[in-house]
Amino acid sequence: MRKISYILFLLSISASVSYSQRLFEDDSYTEKCGHKHHFTNKNAKITYLQSPLVNKYDVKFYFLDIEVNNTSTTVAGNVLIKAKTTAVMDTFVVELMNYMTVDSVKINNVIKTFTHVDDHIYIKTGTAIPNNTLFTAQIYYHGTPPSSSSFFGGIFNKTSTTWGNQVTYTLSEPHNARVWFPCKQVLTDKADSSWTFITTNASNMAGSNGILTNVVTLSGGKKRYEWKSKYPIAYYLISLAVTGYVDYTIYAKPSALAGDSIMIQNFIYNNPSTLPFFKTEIDKTKNFVEKMSDLYGLYPFYQEKYGHCMAPFSGGMEHQTMTSQGYFTSFLTAHELGHQWFGDNVTCATWSDIWINEGFASYSEYLMAEFLPSLMSQTPADWMLDAHTNVMSAPDGSVYVPPAFIYDENRVFSGRLTYDKGAAIIHNLRFEMQNDSLFFKTLKDYQTLYKDSVATGLDFKQVAESVSGKNFTDFFNQWYFGEGFPTYNVNYTKTHADTLKMTVTQTTSAPSKTSLFKGLVEYKLVTTTGDTIVKLYQTANTNVFKIKTNRTVTNIIVDPNNWIVNQVGAITQLPNEVEIPVIHLYPNPTTDYLNISFEKQGKKEILITDILGRVIYQNITQDNFYSIPVNELPAQTYLLKIKLDEQTQTLKWIKE
Repeated sequence: MRKISYILFLLSISASVSYSQRLFEDDSYTEKCGHKHHFTNKNAKITYLQSPLVNKYDVKFYFLDIEVNNTSTTVAGNVLIKAKTTAVMDTFVVELMNYMTVDSVKINNVIKTFTHVDDHIYIKTGTAIPNNTLFTAQIYYHGTPPSSSSFFGGIFNKTSTTWGNQVTYTLSEPHNARVWFPCKQVLTDKADSSWTFITTNASNMAGSNGILTNVVTLSGGKKRYEWKSKYPIAYYLISLAVTGYVDYTIYAKPSALAGDSIMIQNFIYNNPSTLPFFKTEIDKTKNFVEKMSDLYGLYPFYQEKYGHCMAPFSGGMEHQTMTSQGYFTSFLTAHELGHQWFGDNVTCATWSDIWINEGFASYSEYLMAEFLPSLMSQTPADWMLDAHTNVMSAPDGSVYVPPAFIYDENRVFSGRLTYDKGAAIIHNLRFEMQNDSLFFKTLKDYQTLYKDSVATGLDFKQVAESVSGKNFTDFFNQWYFGEGFPTYNVNYTKTHADTLKMTVTQTTSAPSKTSLFKGLVEYKLVTTTGDTIVKLYQTANTNVFKIKTNRTVTNIIVDPNNWIVNQVGAITQLPNEVEIPVIHLYPNPTTDYLNISFEKQGKKEILITDILGRVIYQNITQDNFYSIPVNELPAQTYLLKIKLDEQTQTLKWIKE
């Protein structure tokens, strides 16, 4: 399996580090985004209550000015929030866990009274702030958040069991930003911009979102890292990582920038073996940035940077402009980079629509295997086969997360449904479009239309329909909101010499939820004279298709290119519904006579035409052997049509 393969990979490299058995615990290898592998405990379902008063304002700007070190989860400092009221407001409410201590608060730079209860801070504004009015709130606070067993715990302090670096880092998705800073956790309310100033011991470096505008040396052996971003950002994508790092910066040159470049800034553990170990994998990032910019549109944060901060966990988290990763592999790096478009630039509008984030990031892995195969460790065919196999390991479940389950992290970040089925149905939609130019235009138009904002699965559907001119209502009802997958059973027979009849019966794995999957399906017709692929549209649980072919079909393969999540039942060849007459034509080519022999009695209507359809010869005979003089015909190709028992066969012959 993949974890084992990574350990073998580690051991095959000569590096001056001791790899302990604990590698399985918190630095274990996963090819895909680490979220999907860590929800196996019953405690993943949380109770989350949010005051409706947070909806009385729209966040414009976060400014975190805090002190964090790599030895604990302690956070101290202040957060300034600029916002605009959306209603008359006499109480400003912001979220922060109760175990953090609030020292003081200000509204418009005036100290105010507050209460801190039920993981919210309630601040009286004094005079009510009118609707549509800009204001500032500043919260001074400190505390040491507890360690969490959840993959998304807010803030962590861990030591890498592989490299030995002790790191403090954040991972706030979906509801844990309030663990370490005061914020409003509403997906639809992105801040227009953010600053994150991190004071830490001078032996550390601190990574975050945006551009590192300054590093200020302070008294007491400390430094302040000043990160600024001008791009809109969702609350859970604001991040930090603090430890001893080295800065390894490379550059991507997307074609859309006409020779200009994008900085890829990597904060790698300052262990001398770490960067050499991962350098080849890190260097692939520039190729991924360039290719995804071609496929999705220019990297959305190109005026700032892309980058990575190493942190000791298994997988990655797509923090905007600076992903946190525990290690580097081609598929993990491709997945997290894909999130910069799908998840960061365009964010899911609800946790029910997490597909907007994870399905497309997972499909980014597939696309890099398709377009940059030399950089990837698995073929796209094998990647999709693995995804389909995982999807079909259980019979039901929708990609869309029902609202009743949005606080169940096991369900929201289901590897089977959100990630693998999420990617698989995008691949299927691409097949339904039957036009890659339109498919990739859909991705680009979607990014343009919902840039710096949020979207739902139905928003993406609308873009796909607008670009392609197709109606995808059935598709989304079946594959996005629906559950399960189809199984195809095929019976086939020849009804005439030139007609194949296929009876395709579809059953589904969750018939009470989704009884039919309408859609396009490929079939490979295996014949004695070569294979051919036909595309047929399933409209009912049983469809009968008639296909014109003179070939003798010996087998049928359903979905040979694995476009659709499906299983195959019985493929049955039935006896021919009518006896097909056997006709022998010789010699061919010929110069003098064209001889015809028949294995069946009856009246034979004989017609010879040239390739333009002009009649050269016609006759009727009862004989089983018939000879036609052709010595006076011009040398060229002709068609012989024989009608016998209401069946017509057409044979090609050549006069030399």
